[in-house]
Amino acid sequence: MSAPALKAQTSPGKAPPVKPAATLLKLPTRTAARQAQALAVLRRIATNVIPPTVTVLALLLIWQILCDKPGATLPSPLAVWKEAHDLIVDPFFVHGSQDVGLGWRVLVSLQRVAIGFGLAAVVGILVGALIGQSDWAMRGLDPVFQVLRTVPPLAWLPISLAAFRDSSPSAIFVIFITSIWPIIINTAVGIRNIPHDYRNVAAVLRLNTFEFFYRIMIPSAAPYIFTGLRIGIGLAWLAIVAAEMLTGGVGIGFFIWDAWNSSRLPDIVVALVYIGLVGFVLDRVVGALGSLATRGTAAS
Repeated sequence: MSAPALKAQTSPGKAPPVKPAATLLKLPTRTAARQAQALAVLRRIATNVIPPTVTVLALLLIWQILCDKPGATLPSPLAVWKEAHDLIVDPFFVHGSQDVGLGWRVLVSLQRVAIGFGLAAVVGILVGALIGQSDWAMRGLDPVFQVLRTVPPLAWLPISLAAFRDSSPSAIFVIFITSIWPIIINTAVGIRNIPHDYRNVAAVLRLNTFEFFYRIMIPSAAPYIFTGLRIGIGLAWLAIVAAEMLTGGVGIGFFIWDAWNSSRLPDIVVALVYIGLVGFVLDRVVGALGSLATRGTAAS
């Protein structure tokens, strides 16, 4: 028998090459890593979603049991769903100049809050920086601000109506005067807590006042500033709802007052839910901007 025939007889097929162990384990390792990441995401979602969901369902059940009785003065959740169904499922309907959905009313209120709170943020940061930087300004302005900040928001409304003669700028002024105090106070505290080494570096680099303000003061006091902004946005949202109840217009506050005068309690309940959700979102937005600007550094 020839050598080729003997080779073909003894080696009927070519054996496949042996792959390295790293190549064999590459795909299972990636799959396991992806599964671990997916489980971690699901676990995080479950941790953040399940507890509040269970709490809300329990509160709704208790509310339904307490109010689903003859002679109950407050509507139950099912009654709110039946009587205010249009407000819940269609928040952006328009049936007239005053008959609009809650979505449009919230946007009108948010527009006023944006103007008033934006002005309060700019003025509050500048005044707070002045007070924190100057001992004379601290002695002269701090007692005045401590007195004015204790005035309730609605107490400013008659003064603003007399000054502006219009409901919209009056509401904006109430937002401004209500939300500016925590911004001023927290900014001043943040400026005063700037490490002395930073001031020495600014002196060595011969930074002028403007450069020292935006290169040293603002970055160093940012955690305090955003703490004041977060408190201020909550107060601003509270103030606009209260002010609109008395000034009128298309805002969410006036809707609640009008619903009360018309004995539409389910509409009021839906409006309260809208107010709470919008306030929650505003707080989270300012908090997220603060974490982004300060890289997660908290005020101490």
